[in-house]
Amino acid sequence: MLTVASIGMFVYGAYSILWAIVDLLRGARLELWAELGLMLFGLLLTLSAAFVRVRLPGGLAFAIGALLGLQALAVDVDGGVTPRMIVRGVAALALVGLAWAGGRAPRT
Repeated sequence: MLTVASIGMFVYGAYSILWAIVDLLRGARLELWAELGLMLFGLLLTLSAAFVRVRLPGGLAFAIGALLGLQALAVDVDGGVTPRMIVRGVAALALVGLAWAGGRAPRT
């Protein structure tokens, strides 16, 4: 479970970074601070995915902070709660749950 959560967090972070870069290249729909925020929190999430995988103390908290940052930007950018944001929030909650459960399982 821990591997699935780590890969999911890495993919989510990489998606956020690439989405912001593509948006900047095609003509930014968002303000520059929002694009840079997406890239920053995406980078933090990809980094924290490695910390979660090796069970570094505080790694899961680091990942939760990055996920909450991405969710906060989604609320601000979309102008409220949208179905897409709810799906992303549920996916983030599932990733955190998998990481938490995988971190508690004894190693064999």
